[in-house]
Amino acid sequence: MLLIDCPHCGPRDEIEFRYGGQAGIAYPDTPGELTDTEWAAYVFLRDNPKGWFRERWFHVHGCRTWFTVDRHTVTHEFRQSP
Repeated sequence: MLLIDCPHCGPRDEIEFRYGGQAGIAYPDTPGELTDTEWAAYVFLRDNPKGWFRERWFHVHGCRTWFTVDRHTVTHEFRQSP
């Protein structure tokens, strides 16, 4: 079981959170003007590094806020993003 350190509520069990995906992915300004290939790349293609990775998390069963953390994809260690 993972402990995720919410910046507002402190350490909580992972079941209180929902994963929001890779941080820093900007929504396209004009999604209707993207080709099918461009839209598919936006929806499905994400980085998958071995090591530290910046992610967004939502505290569903707590303060109900979004926050960004770095998570190590091998050890699942969490640290606050700068």
